[in-house]
Amino acid sequence: MISAVTSPASLRSLALALVVVGATSLGPAACRPAGPPPSAPSPLAQQGVPDFARPTLAGARIDTKELRGQVVVIKFFAKYCEPCKHTLPAAEKLHRKHPNVAFVGVSEDEYASDAQALVDGFGLSFPVVHDQGNVLAGRFRVSEMPVTFVVDAQGVVQWVGGPGQGEDDLAAAIAAFGG
Repeated sequence: MISAVTSPASLRSLALALVVVGATSLGPAACRPAGPPPSAPSPLAQQGVPDFARPTLAGARIDTKELRGQVVVIKFFAKYCEPCKHTLPAAEKLHRKHPNVAFVGVSEDEYASDAQALVDGFGLSFPVVHDQGNVLAGRFRVSEMPVTFVVDAQGVVQWVGGPGQGEDDLAAAIAAFGG
């Protein structure tokens, strides 16, 4: 026979027991960060990233194969792209906030001097390559800008940010994939 629980102390004990049982049944999932925001449509989603090795505007060389083992953000932009001018400061801010994430900028400008002007103007500290002839844009199937690819440590494109997605979306995607 079950007796009714009527005292306030008994009710508190019962409530505490239910909270503990509920939290225990959720397991580790309760401690995980929320998933990424919806990805922009891209044929590269859930595919291996197109690898490339290119000189940066600063004269170093970037090879995406050497970045395996860490989250990589690849950001396409151009001087003529007005929305890009709003997303570049956010990318720089996230780059500084997440030193364990490799950021690579890809300039689609016609002239390297235009790309360099953006790097200087926004104080970008991540490596930027000039995609002369839009070869990388073709390989990444870039059809509009700005566009940002978040690649997991295994080299798979996990999230694509399009023109309608902002700093919070990119930050959530980086966090979701271990950045």
